[in-house]
Amino acid sequence: MPDSDTAGNGKSLRQTMAQIYNKVNQEMYGIGVRQQKVERMDDKIIIFGKHQRVPALSVIEEKYPQLTLSVDTTLITEFKERLQEEVYNQLDLEVATILKDFDPKTEEAVAVIYLKR
Repeated sequence: MPDSDTAGNGKSLRQTMAQIYNKVNQEMYGIGVRQQKVERMDDKIIIFGKHQRVPALSVIEEKYPQLTLSVDTTLITEFKERLQEEVYNQLDLEVATILKDFDPKTEEAVAVIYLKR
């Protein structure tokens, strides 16, 4: 992870990460993140976000909770893969792993990006 808090494009690393995260969200779900906060801790970037749940999942959740859980898990996996690719492409940072969770009831999410040292 670079020592500075600046990305190569002159923007702050936090600002660029927020834009990358929102871009991936828009590409996958058709809408951006309502709110987000990006923090940096050594070789980790933590993104807290307030999202809007995919409306179709809310419709089927009551009757088919296992299906909804499976789809949520699949979407999170795809999101992490795309986020990792964008972080590398836009910031030239190699990601070791991304942990992500989403609570459909509160629509809160967190992503922890572990960068390779």
